[in-house]
Amino acid sequence: MAPKANPPTPRLGKPLKRGFFARSVHEVAPDLIGVTMLVDGVGGIIVEVEAYHHTEPAAHSYNGPTPRNQVMFGPPGFAYVYRSYGIHWCVNFVCEEAGSASAVLIRALEPTHGIAAMRRRRHLDDVHALCSGPGKLTEALGITIAHNALPLDRSPIALHARTADVEVVAGIRIGITKAVKLPWRYGVKGSKFLSKPFPK
Repeated sequence: MAPKANPPTPRLGKPLKRGFFARSVHEVAPDLIGVTMLVDGVGGIIVEVEAYHHTEPAAHSYNGPTPRNQVMFGPPGFAYVYRSYGIHWCVNFVCEEAGSASAVLIRALEPTHGIAAMRRRRHLDDVHALCSGPGKLTEALGITIAHNALPLDRSPIALHARTADVEVVAGIRIGITKAVKLPWRYGVKGSKFLSKPFPK
């Protein structure tokens, strides 16, 4: 059986700087939809995120700083990586001013760069399933605790502005048990690469 052909690699927009994240997490989260995220050149277009603010109990920072969440209390524009359920890593982007401790969880990507590497890491061929969840995308991109507290505008991480308009939809966050009614999940309308479809 012949190997599956990779889709053409889209052009990249201008690099995002840390200042992009020095805004309300509720502005940054939807603005990340359509941004390309690369780690050592491997990654894709962000199609799904969730916002977390320190004032609500689903945020890791709600009860104050700990050794695990310390980076959330620092300046914006850094990665916050943590282990979820003792199984997989999740990557977040710290937003707002230092001390705010708010961040955006990256939930799903549309793979565009280094797809062969992603398939090897995930032991999976289906391009739609490579990054369709927060733990899946970190495995596909090779993200571990070693990436915690790294700047988002310096190698090995690179973020590039969207190059086309996207239709962003919002809904309630998923996979949590607190503050479940807040509509702080954002994604590309109709994307086939989401972790879970948005209600119509």
